[in-house]
Amino acid sequence: MKRKTASQQVSLLPPEAATLLHLVRENLRLLAELSARYEVAHVTPPGEQPMLRKPADVAAYLGPEMTDLAQEQLRVILLDIKNHVLGTRLVYQGGLNAVVIRLADCFREAVACGAAAVILVHNHPSGDPTPSAEDVRLTREAGQAGDLLGIEVLDHIVLGRPGFVSLRENGLYSPTRGVTVH
Repeated sequence: MKRKTASQQVSLLPPEAATLLHLVRENLRLLAELSARYEVAHVTPPGEQPMLRKPADVAAYLGPEMTDLAQEQLRVILLDIKNHVLGTRLVYQGGLNAVVIRLADCFREAVACGAAAVILVHNHPSGDPTPSAEDVRLTREAGQAGDLLGIEVLDHIVLGRPGFVSLRENGLYSPTRGVTVH
């Protein structure tokens, strides 16, 4: 009598059920791979949230999700006192080239979760990450609102294809309390 080895498993399932089970497992594997590759900001396990030290970290964190979007989005990254990510919230989604923003919406979640700081991030569907005058104005006003709330606005990152622009690194925004993103 011939012995079965571990690599020659015997299935007690009918052939069509075994095939279906194999397809389900393969689909789950592919979904996990896609999730890990494209939903970076949403798949980090709790307690292992990344620390954002510089604008390039922010671009690496949200860029894979946001750079190819057809519509402009503004997201707020919520940070603790050591710049660990507490969460990321979609604040607005607009048309091809503009969004209308209420500053209260930028800080609602930050106040609710006790964030020490926030970073504004938005994409330019055109691919050009050059900040507009409106981007600079929004950042300045958000910084002022953050000062009143005790929540530091560390930077505003504009994502494009290729690359990104940090308003802070380009001298277009300066936090008033001097907290650094390093």
